[in-house]
Amino acid sequence: MKNYLIGCDWGTTSFRLRLIETVENKVISEVLSSEGVASTFDAWKATKGEFETKKSFFIQRLKEQLVVLAQQSKVELDGIEIVISGMASSSIGMYEVPYATLPYDVDGAQTAVHRLEADAYLPHDILLISGIRSEHDVMRGEETQLVGLAELLHLSENQRYILILPGTHSKHLYVQNNRLIDFQTYMTGEVFSMISHHSILKESVEKASLELSVLEIDAFKMGVRESGARGVLRNLFRVRTNQLFQKWTKKENGLYLSGLLIGSEIHDLLAETEGQLVLCSGNNLYELYKAAVEELGLSDRTLTVSAEMVDRATVVGQVKIFQNQALLLNNQTL
Repeated sequence: MKNYLIGCDWGTTSFRLRLIETVENKVISEVLSSEGVASTFDAWKATKGEFETKKSFFIQRLKEQLVVLAQQSKVELDGIEIVISGMASSSIGMYEVPYATLPYDVDGAQTAVHRLEADAYLPHDILLISGIRSEHDVMRGEETQLVGLAELLHLSENQRYILILPGTHSKHLYVQNNRLIDFQTYMTGEVFSMISHHSILKESVEKASLELSVLEIDAFKMGVRESGARGVLRNLFRVRTNQLFQKWTKKENGLYLSGLLIGSEIHDLLAETEGQLVLCSGNNLYELYKAAVEELGLSDRTLTVSAEMVDRATVVGQVKIFQNQALLLNNQTL
């Protein structure tokens, strides 16, 4: 179908498959799964050679989800091209694709891709999007978000931006003259998970609900403030003493821990005196990062992007990269 595309965002711990109408970048139907690249890779290893290649195993899992998408959308999907972003192009993914390098134009024209042709088993051409590397860092998936955000936000060519993308591995993307010139990775989410589940501090914290109380927000803000007063390693033990001395509940203490880690990440931006900060967060972290930015006095120079726009950015980025590659392919065949 001419105006349809199947977009797959296959992350480390999550899987999203969407049927997209490409004229307005509208999502017709969506399938969500927790079968990310990491668990799929582990499942393939557990087959002990039952599948000839890792690629064939990933394609089988993709086909299973395509069946669900077809049933849900009531659309015949055969022949519709698929674009896949995220960790599927990594060494533990479907097929490893080399990284693009910096500087990287935010229109996505120089994106590194690999094509897989349709066959009888999977009647879909696949465009596999790779990530970007710098001298000391890498990312996969965020490049597609960046292309979408640049399109949706109409980034000015003459402006310098620092885009903040919170997550398990948060990214700070440095954009100047519509080119990504550098980026930094912060293991904020993963460190929080490790500390709260696998350290002595696990008995001192509990996960808070989505609706935070005033005391929980205050605990988070205190963590943000104290993250810059002492080293993070020294601060972390405060989480235990807060509980021992019954200063806070375990939920409040969990927010204090979150404030220490997010505050440590955002504190680095205090040294970045030039450029517009752009906070691009999904619903689960939006309020916390927004509060950290406010607590550290960065609100006046921070543009806050809605969670809905951040979610839409991946779709817009996938369509843009797909169209760029289609145009390039057409020009090569003329």
